[in-house]
Amino acid sequence: MTDTSTPDSSAVAAADSATEEPAKTETATSDGDLFRQSEIAADYVEGLLDILDYDGDIDELVSAGRPMVEVVGGRLQPLVGQRGATLEALQELTRLAIFRATGSPSRLLLDIGGYRASRRKELGAVARNAVEKVKEHGDAVRLEPMSAFERKCVHDVVNAIDGVESESEGVEPNRRIIVRPAE
Repeated sequence: MTDTSTPDSSAVAAADSATEEPAKTETATSDGDLFRQSEIAADYVEGLLDILDYDGDIDELVSAGRPMVEVVGGRLQPLVGQRGATLEALQELTRLAIFRATGSPSRLLLDIGGYRASRRKELGAVARNAVEKVKEHGDAVRLEPMSAFERKCVHDVVNAIDGVESESEGVEPNRRIIVRPAE
């Protein structure tokens, strides 16, 4: 009998919050395996688009040791949802499809309509603004709750700036970042 269990949400969140560098272990996933994951994901997303009667071009790739699928086209905003909530849900479903086909959890990153790239820019500005406040006043700044993807974007910006540090606190879906002076 085939095991069709799924990874728990903490494993998926950990994959999201992991660094962009692939693990350097004996079981590190090869680029071929990662591309296979992106192909499985692309097929799954294409099936969803057909069911929903949405048109979109699908690109599958591997970037920074991570499988990616990008969907571009008009009229895709409903698939992104408010603050990317629908996109996050579709990403989780797509990761489950990969898990079912391969038996291994995936760090797939799904983007629809360029949402993640534009959100990454917005979050960079939020992070730099928080850093400015911390440096000006010396007090910690608590940001609004964010998804794992959003938190990673903010952590990356803050960690690149001397004199400040960031950490996440709380429990999903209310997990947020605290930016404070470095100790």
